[in-house]
Amino acid sequence: MAHAHRHEPHHHHGHSHHGHSHGHGHGGEGHAEQAGERRLQLALGILGAFTLVEALGGWFANSIALLAEAAHMLADSASLVLAIIAIRVGRRPASLRRTYGHRRYQPLAAFVNGQLLLLLTVWVVYEALLRLMQRPAVNAPLMLGIAVIGGVANLAAFLALSGARSLNERGARAHVLSDLLGSAAASAAALVILATGWTVADPLLSLVVAALIFRSAWALTRESAHVLLEGAPTGCDVKDVESELLGHVPGLVGVHHVHVWSMTGERPTVTLHANLAVGSRHGEVIAAIHARLEQRLRVEHTTVQIEEEGNCDTPDCGPSGRAVGS
Repeated sequence: MAHAHRHEPHHHHGHSHHGHSHGHGHGGEGHAEQAGERRLQLALGILGAFTLVEALGGWFANSIALLAEAAHMLADSASLVLAIIAIRVGRRPASLRRTYGHRRYQPLAAFVNGQLLLLLTVWVVYEALLRLMQRPAVNAPLMLGIAVIGGVANLAAFLALSGARSLNERGARAHVLSDLLGSAAASAAALVILATGWTVADPLLSLVVAALIFRSAWALTRESAHVLLEGAPTGCDVKDVESELLGHVPGLVGVHHVHVWSMTGERPTVTLHANLAVGSRHGEVIAAIHARLEQRLRVEHTTVQIEEEGNCDTPDCGPSGRAVGS
């Protein structure tokens, strides 16, 4: 049996297989990451400035819908800061202690983000329920003006994040979209109060904002937890890997012990045992496996363990070199 994988000491994705050098085009990913960071910084500048405007407007207008929206924008600004920090920390090279580098900070930041947003939802609901019982007076004209300004700011931040690809950026964009809907809800509440004097519209619409916050927070928490728990990324699971390889790679007669996960929720990482036909050229088969997985499933990093047909030396293999349960 041969292990067809060797890590370079300080490069967490370069590897060679029997003379076959395999690269991943990280230069392109680096440019994409820099562009992503610039988009996040622009969105942060916009949201940070208008969070204060919404908070002051909500305070003076005595509107929980505006205050909820300001809190939402503050959480989103914090999420953008976390995302930017995660990208910068993620650029640090791999080390002996962190052999995959620091890119895992991105889904970790997204997970923390989701938790903060869930806590924020609880606060908004609590405040809204208090106001449903007390029904304080609301300055509707001021509320409407601030909500419209906040809506424009959110739209600008949303457009700044167009082209988002990473889990962090997509999470930030989901936040900003729910912010935009929240501003629309606050504007609608102000219009209702102006037209009818029905101040209950303010806490009721803030509950709508809370639902929007909860929806984006839950999606972000679930998706980042899936990455941290090493779940298979969408569009690339064990069956996808098997179907792409079997019958398409000459000399490959079976694969087992297939594991699929991802570092940041974007490109997959795969490890597998490959059963090769007797007499097949190991280097050629491995090169074909790498090329096929990278081209068809955008796999970032592959580790292959070779086994001759009929031989499987690992303890949980059954007859004919097949893994038990696979």
